[in-house]
Amino acid sequence: MNKASHPSQDFSKIKIGVKSLDDAVLDVGTYKATNPRLGDKKTVLDAIDHSDYDAMRDISNFFYKTCGIYSRLCRYLAYLYNYDWMITPYMVSSNIKTEKVLNNFNKALSYFDNFGIKRFFGEVALKVVKNGCYYGYIIRDDPSRMMIQELPCKYCRSRFEGRDRRPAVEFNMSYFDNCFSDTTQRQRILKMFPDEFTKGYRLYKEGKLVGDFPGDTSGWYLLDIDNTLKFNLNGEDYPIFISVIPAIIDLDDAEGLYKKKMQQQLQKIIIQQMPVDKNGDMIFDPDEVQVLHSNAVGMLGRAVGVDVLTTFADVSVADMSDKTATTNSTNELDAIKDIVFDESGVSMNQFNTDGNIALEKSISNDEALMYNLIVQFEDFLNRDLLRDFNTKPKQMYFKAQILKTTIYNYEDLAKTYKEQTQLGYSKMLPQIALGQSQSSILANAHFENDILDLVNVFIPPLMSSTMNADVLDKDTDKGAGRQELDDDEKSEKTIANRESMN
Repeated sequence: MNKASHPSQDFSKIKIGVKSLDDAVLDVGTYKATNPRLGDKKTVLDAIDHSDYDAMRDISNFFYKTCGIYSRLCRYLAYLYNYDWMITPYMVSSNIKTEKVLNNFNKALSYFDNFGIKRFFGEVALKVVKNGCYYGYIIRDDPSRMMIQELPCKYCRSRFEGRDRRPAVEFNMSYFDNCFSDTTQRQRILKMFPDEFTKGYRLYKEGKLVGDFPGDTSGWYLLDIDNTLKFNLNGEDYPIFISVIPAIIDLDDAEGLYKKKMQQQLQKIIIQQMPVDKNGDMIFDPDEVQVLHSNAVGMLGRAVGVDVLTTFADVSVADMSDKTATTNSTNELDAIKDIVFDESGVSMNQFNTDGNIALEKSISNDEALMYNLIVQFEDFLNRDLLRDFNTKPKQMYFKAQILKTTIYNYEDLAKTYKEQTQLGYSKMLPQIALGQSQSSILANAHFENDILDLVNVFIPPLMSSTMNADVLDKDTDKGAGRQELDDDEKSEKTIANRESMN
């Protein structure tokens, strides 16, 4: 039988009774089916190869919404650090009054608390991991707190740095025309931005914002460097996990193929074989065979994965499953999952621990990866958030620090800080490491000790480690240590030793 005699025959289908089974190689990969552009492996690799940051950000956000593994990786890195902070006053001049130091210190703490540092840094870190960078504009209209207006990454760029290595941010004013077609809405949105955006947009509409180099687009306007922010990881603006996505697509394809194999293994064929006489002639005529076949199909019509084939012989059941295929396919899926996490550089056992594998080194590597962002956050605190409190650095200035506390080590660091207090170091650090702010620590100490007088209500058992010198000197002239017994309570050996000393 040649192909020309059956031009309509579809050889990509396996016919089973009145049903058909799709070829196992076809129709796999849900990401590509959901979004043919962003879910395609070649598109991802082309974006990486051509350094197409906009495409990489679109791909990253698509997989963040649709892939649990990718989403978990991004949130893990972003929320790894606790972003615990502390402010330390540096008193340069000896003439500055204590009241002024305390007054400015309390104002700085209140300013930090109102800003919401932990929430802001967590949100920024997630966007840096997802998008590769974060751009923002500082608004200081409210004297009690600072506001940050996020700028769209697609319309921002930073090609050079200003003083103190602060990134100079340019914004493309075509954003307002491309994203807001309605004139009234565009003007309303423009008024929500700081005044210099209105100035830049006016220059853009007048055609004065031309490209700076051959091939450059028009519309770029340099914003005030003192009011702009930019955060990224290690000087790169692309999503840090973009190289993991091709392996995720392979895993999705493998899972789809695995499901197809499972469907095939569930298929069963009832072979109804019609008898023949000793000469090989049919006992039943074709119409009777058709009736018998229809009866069997009607009886098994609702059975899952069962089809009927009528032929001329005995009746038997053919199982399409492969006894070893399930185990092998599962092992192959596990191997592909390992590839995904190998590409990310993050240990899979941090999410699904299945053995006694030490994770300490892996977590330390992840902390080191994010520490570059922590340094940038510290610069922001000292340069921008404390700017109005450090106007007289020759007399006194404040410095902010972000502790190295993470969700994994904060308890150990709190114990270490507690041990350091016994050597005279900071008493605040143990509580800060446990998540409390400096203002709440001071407020609780003042309220409990001065208002409630709990220091005299809850009295610990008197021991040498909890008694001060005044208490110890109350009944003895020898200060700390065990009090000397009366002579009638001393042992003979003690009395002899005392006499020998005399």
